[in-house]
Amino acid sequence: MKVIENIARRHEELKSWRQDIHRHPETAYQEVRTSQIVAEKLEAWGLEVHRGLAQTGVVGVLKIGDSPKTIGVRADMDALDITEKNDFAYKSTHPGKMHACGHDGHTTMLLGAAQYLAETQSFNGTAYFIFQPAEEGGAGANKMVQEGLFEKFPMEAVYGMHNWPGMPVGQFGMTVGPITAANGKMDITVRGQGCHAAMPQMGTDAIVAASHIVTAMQTVASRVVDPAEAVVVSVTQIHGGETYNVIPEEVVLGGTIRTFSSEVETQTVERLSTLVPSIARAHGTEATFEYDSRYPATINTPAETEIAAQVASSIVGAENTDINFPPSMGSEDFAFLLQKKPGCYICIGNGPREGGCMLHNPRYDFNDAILPLGATYWSRLVQMVLK
Repeated sequence: MKVIENIARRHEELKSWRQDIHRHPETAYQEVRTSQIVAEKLEAWGLEVHRGLAQTGVVGVLKIGDSPKTIGVRADMDALDITEKNDFAYKSTHPGKMHACGHDGHTTMLLGAAQYLAETQSFNGTAYFIFQPAEEGGAGANKMVQEGLFEKFPMEAVYGMHNWPGMPVGQFGMTVGPITAANGKMDITVRGQGCHAAMPQMGTDAIVAASHIVTAMQTVASRVVDPAEAVVVSVTQIHGGETYNVIPEEVVLGGTIRTFSSEVETQTVERLSTLVPSIARAHGTEATFEYDSRYPATINTPAETEIAAQVASSIVGAENTDINFPPSMGSEDFAFLLQKKPGCYICIGNGPREGGCMLHNPRYDFNDAILPLGATYWSRLVQMVLK
């Protein structure tokens, strides 16, 4: 691996930043301490710093030379509402909150690149370092766009990166087109007539109706949507009943729909809007279906993906750069940025995922070994685009 020597020498410093942020996790729009740390470091390195976009967002501007060319590079800062089960020295000090997705590492890698580029001034143009709040369900990227991110900072393209447990250290993955899925949440309420559990004929059973609805919903993927398209319909919550001998009046279901295109999302939602109440009526009950589209699919553009692949290959070699990386049905609010600007979102190998080290796991921890590698990628990307 061709990690920048200047960055490699600062590995321990990067680790200290990352572990400090890990120790003090802050969730969506509460990233006050984290954004303060980011802003102070950027200011100390001579960047022009803008605070307050999307409440706790920070944008650092580094202009070198006279070229009109620009680039945006983004890291997310927020943590999750998860109780950490690790027992190392830098575990979360905030009960019920932890960095279980590696945003502490993402923030640190981008800071490392900003520090290196500010010191070396080794490019010609303007780099915008975007530190974004509220990726985890809060749509912080969308809020930054709505509050004028691209008008205030007119970048030509924007790039993002996420650590990927299970991918070996020293590898990168990217693909043209969708790399993460659109994400929407569904809420279903089934209403029947409650009665004694020993006399079910005296009522209409919402639990039985809900059970048939859950099963029937899976036919959307198998019998409605084109088999060549990807769609996931997952029921993740079922709430109903309070005791053993009463059939309840109401059952509430919750879940998620994931697709790689808005057309398939629309097709799925329209079908379920018809299917759910119809199944309920067939069982003598009533049901409502509500859907909230949250994040769009993250879609990489060809030219920018090629640039990202060239940068990654220059660092770890073409053999360790997967340009056909399998897209994930997870979602990412970087998608909102790519709806407005061309760009590329890539994955960086975080190493083995044994021992519970998967994203959103209470035993997850970002791999500090990849901090210099990620900072090198960001630095080389800026240098390549802003030659």
